[in-house]
Amino acid sequence: MLLLKTTTSFVQSLTSPFHFQLIRRSPSCSRFPAFTAPNPTPFRPFSTSTPFRLFSSNSNTPNSHPSTNDSLSGQYSPSIERPIYQWWESSSSFTPPTTPKPNSSPYVIPMPPPNVTGRLHMGHAIFVALQDIMARFHRMRGRDVLWLPGTDHAGIATQLQVEKLLAESGQTRESVGREEFLKHVWAYKNEQGGFITSQLRALGASADWSRERFTMDDELSKSVTEAFIQLHDKGLIYRGEYMVNWAPKLKTAVSDLEVDYREELGKLFYFKYVLDGEDNNNGEFIPVATTRPETIIGDTAVCVHPDDSRYKHLIGKSVKVPMSSRTIPIIADDYVDMEFGTGALKITPGHDVNDYAIGKRYNLPVVNIMNKDATINNYDGNAYAGLDRFVAREKIWEDIENENLAIKVEDHKQRVPISQRGGEVIEPLVSKQWFVKTAGMGAKALDAVKEGEIEIIPKRFEKVWYNWLEDIHDWCISRQLWWGHRIPVYYVLERGEEVGFVVARNLEEAGEIATEKGFTEFELKQDDDVLDTWFSSGIWPFATVGWPNEGADDYKRFYPAACLETGYDILFFWVARMAMMGIELTGQSPFKTVYMHGLVRAADGSKMSKTKGNVVDPLQTVEEFGADSLRYSLVTGVTPGQDIPLNMDKIESNRNFANKVWNVASFIVNNALKDVARDSDDWNDLASNSKSHCVENFESLPVFERWIISKCHDLVIAVTDDIEKYNFGAAGSRIYEFLWDDFADWYVEISKTRLYEGLKLKGEVFNLEGAKSSQKVLVYVLDVVLKSLHPFMPFVTEHLYHHLPTRGENENKMLMLAKWPIQHGEDSTMLKRDEGAVSEFELFRKMVKSIRNARAEYNAEQGKKIEAVVVVRGEGRVKAVQKELGSLILLAKISEETVRVVNMESEEGRLELGRDGVVKLVVDVGCEVVLPLQGLIDFEKEKVRLENSLSKLEKEGEKLKGRLESGGFVGKAPENVVQKVREELEGIENQITKIRTSLAKLS
Repeated sequence: MLLLKTTTSFVQSLTSPFHFQLIRRSPSCSRFPAFTAPNPTPFRPFSTSTPFRLFSSNSNTPNSHPSTNDSLSGQYSPSIERPIYQWWESSSSFTPPTTPKPNSSPYVIPMPPPNVTGRLHMGHAIFVALQDIMARFHRMRGRDVLWLPGTDHAGIATQLQVEKLLAESGQTRESVGREEFLKHVWAYKNEQGGFITSQLRALGASADWSRERFTMDDELSKSVTEAFIQLHDKGLIYRGEYMVNWAPKLKTAVSDLEVDYREELGKLFYFKYVLDGEDNNNGEFIPVATTRPETIIGDTAVCVHPDDSRYKHLIGKSVKVPMSSRTIPIIADDYVDMEFGTGALKITPGHDVNDYAIGKRYNLPVVNIMNKDATINNYDGNAYAGLDRFVAREKIWEDIENENLAIKVEDHKQRVPISQRGGEVIEPLVSKQWFVKTAGMGAKALDAVKEGEIEIIPKRFEKVWYNWLEDIHDWCISRQLWWGHRIPVYYVLERGEEVGFVVARNLEEAGEIATEKGFTEFELKQDDDVLDTWFSSGIWPFATVGWPNEGADDYKRFYPAACLETGYDILFFWVARMAMMGIELTGQSPFKTVYMHGLVRAADGSKMSKTKGNVVDPLQTVEEFGADSLRYSLVTGVTPGQDIPLNMDKIESNRNFANKVWNVASFIVNNALKDVARDSDDWNDLASNSKSHCVENFESLPVFERWIISKCHDLVIAVTDDIEKYNFGAAGSRIYEFLWDDFADWYVEISKTRLYEGLKLKGEVFNLEGAKSSQKVLVYVLDVVLKSLHPFMPFVTEHLYHHLPTRGENENKMLMLAKWPIQHGEDSTMLKRDEGAVSEFELFRKMVKSIRNARAEYNAEQGKKIEAVVVVRGEGRVKAVQKELGSLILLAKISEETVRVVNMESEEGRLELGRDGVVKLVVDVGCEVVLPLQGLIDFEKEKVRLENSLSKLEKEGEKLKGRLESGGFVGKAPENVVQKVREELEGIENQITKIRTSLAKLS
């Protein structure tokens, strides 16, 4: 029988070092004792109750909206945002209801987990803006929404920060030991963790924080172990040697994603590989070029193209390795580019990925010449052992020159791989690592997209998906770090020698498995490496809802997810791996849709960089302009998947848009409804009724009221369709255009003719019912606009919503929980429209614009009311225009005293159209406007203004003519300068012609 004995203390169940010993029990021991782990240290996994710094839930926050009693006077200020968010969160508004809605599938979004100790940047801001739009939209449409947040332990980044802190006190992770080092990491995480989630809250993220997860918490750690075990049991995980990206500073392999490439001016070293053999009396050699002379130590062949006539006769012979007694063969492969360098390649399979592939094809030895810190090792007894690789480069080249083997050195521009985290040059080397076999898993993920189980938006990224998965390589999942999920592999040691390994969930299970395999007297030592962070992230969509417990309520209800939204730059590093692991481990695709956003860049399209000084800080932006303005700027005016140029002018412009929405609401509440007591019966009667999908008695409303409601319904239908199809930019722009162009600039102004008795025409009786109808329409349209805009600008819309008459569609009367005008599963045709009213208004709008353009063309004084005669065909049209004459007078600044509407077919109409001294505006077929010039402008005043302008232009023109007639200028000045003067003269002459034409008309 065997007994478990600990040799080191237990810190974390999956992250601390294990070194347990199995020893033979005495004959008197009759059973295998249960293993009991020692008490854990106080460094616990991340708790969702950890307070955050910027936005925090407040148990004392009132259940009512924090700004209900505030006035809407003054301008919009982002200061409204913080209390609103605290109110939302304290009311558990982000958590889906316990009881699922019948006949409705939930909408689930797994949040890409940011680094737990990270800080907010624009990459986070864009994913919050987009994912929050989805969450709020589908929540308002009546679906249960789970936006599941969490953070990633960020193995390399976090460990590197702690190592830097240790270095300040002269320590290293090796000097303190693994157990103590992990204590430092947990302390650092507990101190720094939580900032990022509070910053996401500052952007308005309506994620269910009660379900917040951390990749190293207990349950997720168990899920990671289970994923490894299941994949290993399927034969999909193995240990082998392969070429990896080695980061010498971090002393670990890193993924391709963690490698940046930098253009540098290096050197191309040309030297001689001298042929071996007694008959080589002439010193025949093959010239070879390399950027890395230090790797000559590890060369195992020289390769030429099989068709290269220069070297064809040498294929199969051997050459001497400089400064070594070794000889290596000359081989042929069509990979070689005969035009590059000398056309002959030195092959170093141990330190170049392409050479490694060639070495595999020709069974060449794979030699590692470097230690883990990128110093040269003592392979072949070389004279450079212990030197840094770059120092060795210089020393080896010096020796090559001394041996008369050097040919020349040239400058050479090259792409140098740089460790994204450590900043050092990556060293390709072959290392024993753990790998996932990806061919079969990749094929399943490939088919999932081809067969429509997963939709990628924009569709063009399918090509990237196919290219990667069709040429996929096995995935290195081991990292030589201490912070992370320790690989659940236990090596069986007999007398200190490894004789096998077992894969197990814990030490006790490992001991049982080893015993079952027939091992007797042995020790177990857990693998020192941890898993690649992308491995734990790869199971994020299903592990966060309870997997591997497929009977868990959340797993059954919320898996698979509806949408995975992330940046296109990690489509294959993360998204494809989630698809592979999800399909393999759960039997279904982990999400139905993948939406790819672009990268946020500086205003000129360049990458944001602290060095360039063009970084836009999202928190500073939120402080100055508000989260609403930043969010709206990130999602509008861009195409899905395209990079997003961001400048402060755009953000400021969208802050002005928020202020415009505020001003419209302020007008409605403080002016249109000023005589209606809040919460009175009259106030409640004005509330928008979501069940009727319209204002009561729509058909009997005046034409302009029917127009604005019809356009409002067109907006909702289009925005709903856009968001359902992930066209967020188009949806946001539609709302902007409707509110600014149709509602604020036109209907709100028109409503004043209904609301204010002083704006009525002489003799017209003030219509109280018309005023009430206008009030209802104003409230209804603003209600719909606020609901449509809420997913994009949640704070200002929530604030304004509580100043309107509302039906109280939810307990707290929250806009974020109010019903979208078209509920999920409803038909948009229930939204009423009147095409005739839309046509009538568009004619009216053209009429107003024509008059405004004429006023501008003839420089009519801004506040002056001008004479006008509207000439239309048919008595019906005459009556229609007369009904809205007050609106025309207000918007076109027409004189109430003299305005007339006449029938084009009457004698009066024919006389008006035949008058002289007037401006005739053809608005449309059967609609013209006559503007007497005498009323439009002051002839004498305009004549003096035009003559002064003409005199000034003529003088400028003469000066330019003089320059062009001067041989000295034309002959000596650059052609582009001369051409510019010609263009200026042409422009002045055109203005002179127009002014003379205008003066002729005045005469």
